[in-house]
Amino acid sequence: MIEMLAEGTVLFGNDGLMAVGAGLGAGLTTLGAAKGIGHLAGNAVESIARQPEAGGRVFTSMIIAAALIEGFTFFALIVCNSIAGNIGGV
Repeated sequence: MIEMLAEGTVLFGNDGLMAVGAGLGAGLTTLGAAKGIGHLAGNAVESIARQPEAGGRVFTSMIIAAALIEGFTFFALIVCNSIAGNIGGV
C-alpha cells in the first residue's frame, strides 16, 4: 500500500494528492450530510404520522437539527476548499 502511495506521489506530485484529498473530503462531507438530513426528515415525518398533535414541536426540532448539520457541512466544505486553494504554493 505504501509503495502505491509513493508511486502516486511521483505521478501527481504533492499538489495533485492534495487536490485528490480535498475532493474526496468534500464528497464524503456532502454524502454524510445528505444521509443525516435524509434520516432526520424521514424519522420526523414518521413521528408526525404517529402523533399529528406533536407535529409543530417535531418540525421545529427537525429544522434546528438540520440547520446544525448544514452548518457543520458548510464549515467542512470551506476547510476542503481552503486545502484545495493552497495548491501551487499560494
